[in-house]
Amino acid sequence: MEKKIALVACNGGCRNDSCGYGCISCGACVNVCPAEAVAINNSGVAEVDESLCLGCGACVDACPQEIIRLHEAGSPIVVKCSNRDPGKAARTACEVSCIGCGICEKVCPSGAAEVTENLSAIDEELCLSCGMCAVKCPRHAIYDLRGVLTARS
Repeated sequence: MEKKIALVACNGGCRNDSCGYGCISCGACVNVCPAEAVAINNSGVAEVDESLCLGCGACVDACPQEIIRLHEAGSPIVVKCSNRDPGKAARTACEVSCIGCGICEKVCPSGAAEVTENLSAIDEELCLSCGMCAVKCPRHAIYDLRGVLTARS
């Protein structure tokens, strides 16, 4: 079984704290991490050091915004956004928010990408890690954590 690690579904592109779905820099996740794998980065967003993460889920439980989730360590393609606002509102709130355009669904050869409530999600069991969704995402809300197909976040 693949190791689970924590992922923060926020990329810190908010404009004037206008995204009600993103990281609020409260530090609750930082305070509960037994491995000291979570820190608040220069953008004011929680960030997980994958090499230190134990996958215990303490940060997931502590996050008041519910934007931290566990994901398969071997799945490098991830959605780094939690904004469920419709396109125009999402664009206004954040430079790199998912706008629910559905391009990821259209280009995904395995059917792993799906837009629900204006937000893309990747089914890690179906994902081939080809990165087509990340490459084609017009807002760069989908990332390749390896930094191969998209810049590292």
